Amino acid sequence: MAAKRDYYEILGVSKTATDEELKKSYRKLALKFHPDRNPNDKDAEEKFKEAAEAYEVLSNKEKRAKYDQFGHAGVDGPGFGGAGAGMNMDDIFSMFGDIFGGRGGFGGFSGFGGFGSERTRAGARVNKGSSLRIKIKLTLEDIEKGIEKKIKVNKYVTCNECHGSGAKKGSETTKCSTCHGAGYVTQVQRTILGNMQTQTTCPTCQGEGKIIKDKCTVCHGDGIVKSEEVLTINIPAGVADGMQISFPGLGNAGVRNGVNGDLIVSIEEIPHENFERDGNNICLQTYVTVSEAILGTTLEVPTLGGQAKFKIEQGMTSGKVYRLRGKGLPDVNGYGKGDMLVRVDVWIPKSYSKEEKKILEDLQKSENFKPKPSAKEKSFFEKMKNMFN
Repeated sequence: MAAKRDYYEILGVSKTATDEELKKSYRKLALKFHPDRNPNDKDAEEKFKEAAEAYEVLSNKEKRAKYDQFGHAGVDGPGFGGAGAGMNMDDIFSMFGDIFGGRGGFGGFSGFGGFGSERTRAGARVNKGSSLRIKIKLTLEDIEKGIEKKIKVNKYVTCNECHGSGAKKGSETTKCSTCHGAGYVTQVQRTILGNMQTQTTCPTCQGEGKIIKDKCTVCHGDGIVKSEEVLTINIPAGVADGMQISFPGLGNAGVRNGVNGDLIVSIEEIPHENFERDGNNICLQTYVTVSEAILGTTLEVPTLGGQAKFKIEQGMTSGKVYRLRGKGLPDVNGYGKGDMLVRVDVWIPKSYSKEEKKILEDLQKSENFKPKPSAKEKSFFEKMKNMFN
């Protein structure tokens, strides 16, 4: 399955986009890829659904916060039902109708023919710095509690000489004569739906709305320089191997006083000497002696938070799994904790003394130690036979 695209990328907005900007962008895409305008076009239909899914997440404050930190994993967990889960075309049309102030439907696409001539002013473009990507190794103990990490990174920061403007001291910037400072140029095209107005980045100032006369000699006009920084980040409890966490604004600085990019942290889980992980559960294998299995005992085992005790019943069979509730890992979205699953096997020694052999031989002769499976156990074997027939 192909990886999902970034929701902000789908809507063509920045991570700092306002609710109104999200709504305008979604409305524009929905009009462009609406099935009435693109009959029998599966690609357009998928893009229409994709835009609806992105807007459904980003227009919800709680879902957006989760998505900003954990990406798609943050909105595909319990409580969200998966981003866009259960949405069909009627749901999307209803949401689209709400965007336009309708009553849960289009009422015919032609009813919005005048929208194409509506003029919007996006303002001059703001440059955004690139994202930094790093990998952090964590133990299960780190993951169980969450951890604060200090990391040293090489990144672009604002130039101290020009304070990010990119201009030499004493030099001025002038308004772009092509776009008159707007950062974009507007074109009007006549279509069957009426006049369609489009905006493109100004080719002269590259969307910034201004021109630098004399460039800074330190950053050469970019407004950013390379530097080493120590960042402090908090990794939440319950993260998983391969998960990526986004820390907005901790990436590279944007050129000429632009917006900082993000820091993307990829989690690498260090294998544990005792435990194996299964989702939010942790698994442990341990052993008891033959006599402990026969007579029963109280077993003490390590956990991520210390030690735990539980009883082994008399006559335990090898391979039994005990569940210690709440002794696993917390859910990264805050939905409780997993369990600890302890598999207990009976330890059979490879060698033994003459005295031990005599005891075992005596036990072997005892009627009480001869196998006598119960009806329940017979039923189990019958089921196993049926599985392979």
